[in-house]
Amino acid sequence: MRAQLKEAIMIPNKKKEKKEKPVARAKSKFTVFPVKEASELMDFLMKIMSGISRTTAKSLLSKRQVLVDNIITTQYNFMLKQGMKVQVSKEKGQKEFNSSVLKIVYEDAYLLVVNKREGLLSMGTDAQKDRTAHTILNEYVQRSGKQNRVYIVHRLDKDTSGLMVFAKDEKTKFTLQDYWDEIVKDRRYVAVVSGELEKDNGTITSWLKDNKVYVTYSSMTNNGGEKAITHYKVIKRANNYTLVELELETGKKNQIRVHMQDMQHPVLGDIKYGNGIDPLGRLALHAFKLHFHHPITGDLMKFETPYPAAFKKLMLKVKEEKTAIEE
Repeated sequence: MRAQLKEAIMIPNKKKEKKEKPVARAKSKFTVFPVKEASELMDFLMKIMSGISRTTAKSLLSKRQVLVDNIITTQYNFMLKQGMKVQVSKEKGQKEFNSSVLKIVYEDAYLLVVNKREGLLSMGTDAQKDRTAHTILNEYVQRSGKQNRVYIVHRLDKDTSGLMVFAKDEKTKFTLQDYWDEIVKDRRYVAVVSGELEKDNGTITSWLKDNKVYVTYSSMTNNGGEKAITHYKVIKRANNYTLVELELETGKKNQIRVHMQDMQHPVLGDIKYGNGIDPLGRLALHAFKLHFHHPITGDLMKFETPYPAAFKKLMLKVKEEKTAIEE
């Protein structure tokens, strides 16, 4: 398994020497059955699992314990094709998940990928420990076993919406965190910023450092802070706003917001690093794309959400008022 993951994410030798353990000790949490011929999922389960009953097979499906090519599948007549793999979880199945502020877009035995709404903290702070993405997901997995829990891998600002990854065990968490730069292949945001950007694309590079009151400031020369690199591409200009796509080469605290401030085109709705313009009543920043190699299987996972509708609506051209006078 270590060899497969190393090949998939191309971990440099020097990093392997420093961090050996997390990848090697991942423990399989499901039994894998290769699909050798086309079949409905229900029939396949009954055949390969020592002739279990239809009731038992339905129970596995309803309890979300069956995955097809790493995706939880509950449809009994799902058509399997040769070359697919069916995984049956060794743990109790998860219950249905319903939340107005968080949507699960992918789940398997090792991790969760979610789409977080703006206004929701990723994890607790001294001021607020309840009602965070972390606590909501913990409650969800603990319905299937009190010992279950989720682990923070990375964060999104409270007012930023979009895709996040959580781990279901410590080894997966450490693998993701320790090899984040190698595992993550594409991570992009979309934002609406104030004013119209002059160039269609470009790169912003600076060093970021927090002051004593935890405000991040930027320097174009090395100030002892962390080097941050953001690539941007203009999608549309309209109404004195710019819809811009941002690709992170580095993922530092407040990186996008500070870099947009550096360009004198702050993100709309940014109270901390903005200019007071807030037509949407929220921070206009969304993590819409995340591609990464699965920390256990090495498979390339691709997740993408649409640009928020409010962002697109803001970019609609304002129609000119009629000035003709009726006779």
